Amino acid sequence: MNQTPIPLIDLKAQYALIREEVLKTVERVIDSQGFILGPEVSSFESEVAEFLGARFAVSCASGTDALILSLKALGIGPGDEVIVPAFTYFATAAAVCHTGAKVVFADIEPEGFNIDSADVEARLTPWTRAIIPVHLFGQCADMKALNELASAHRLKMVEDVAQAIGATFDGKSGGTFADTGAFSFYPTKNLGAYGDGGIVVTQSRKLAERLRLFRCYGERKKYEHVLLGGNHRLDEIQGVILRVKLNYLDQWIDQRRSHAQFYTERLSGTGLVCPVEAPGMRHVYHLYVVRTRKRNGLQTFLEQRKIGTLVHYPTPIHLQKAYKDLRYRRGLLPVTEKVARQVLSLPLFPELRPSELEEVVDGVRSFFERCG
Repeated sequence: MNQTPIPLIDLKAQYALIREEVLKTVERVIDSQGFILGPEVSSFESEVAEFLGARFAVSCASGTDALILSLKALGIGPGDEVIVPAFTYFATAAAVCHTGAKVVFADIEPEGFNIDSADVEARLTPWTRAIIPVHLFGQCADMKALNELASAHRLKMVEDVAQAIGATFDGKSGGTFADTGAFSFYPTKNLGAYGDGGIVVTQSRKLAERLRLFRCYGERKKYEHVLLGGNHRLDEIQGVILRVKLNYLDQWIDQRRSHAQFYTERLSGTGLVCPVEAPGMRHVYHLYVVRTRKRNGLQTFLEQRKIGTLVHYPTPIHLQKAYKDLRYRRGLLPVTEKVARQVLSLPLFPELRPSELEEVVDGVRSFFERCG
């Protein structure tokens, strides 16, 4: 049995590989004494836009800010409805509410855990103004179907790409299908800052200009404010760290995909439902999420073997106390609720060693051999 803990994610292992490069670039920023909206942030924005194939990229202070700024730039506000999946991180729905709009929850499809376009269509009303599909766990939602739906009903769309930078659908990067794509650089993300950070990408010059205004107090030039913006800026130190890490992102994604393939091959026949990479997709495996009706037992068993796991997400957003005023009840989103009872995230990060992958597989297989 494993005696050395295997964490769900190990940020220190990644830092050890790039430490000298990171410290050198951070020192450069500190020596410059320029910390807000400087050349490092500007260069990072250009590099992200090029990486994703977007015309414009506007950085901000967090992934939640990226969503809020996107919605505000699109004119979403009080009286509008925005449809989001109920199986996602809380920020997706919270961003809608922070604009004054009403959030409407939709169900997901069971294999990829992403929003079900047919269920979205069933929830359209005369007040529906936008959709936020989430590319959950590292794989794009069905943007072809969603774009057709948005076009037919003249809806705005913001892609929540917080967990899926580098993911593609038919060769095109997630985040570049809709009006905007909102990304998070929370430290545990595939491209993580050493603090909070986010970015919005768009093909529209007009939207990019509005995003920049909302990001910094609505200021067009110093002391000239043309709309009610706020302070949503990315720091130069985070910008330079992310520039370093962006150079490694494709390599890290390849390692994640290799580890995921190992899991899928070795865990077949155990009774687990493993992640499926849909046709035309490039899954970047921010998380490796399995499903089993014996989720709680498996998690306890692996914990006893010092193997880290986590449930993403045990209570769907529509059943959270914060949204009790919307009067959603159990049973209204059956796929979401079933998935939430069964999902479990296994350890996955680029620096996982072969022996650690073997330990995880051995732990899972041992549980099912004992429990049937």
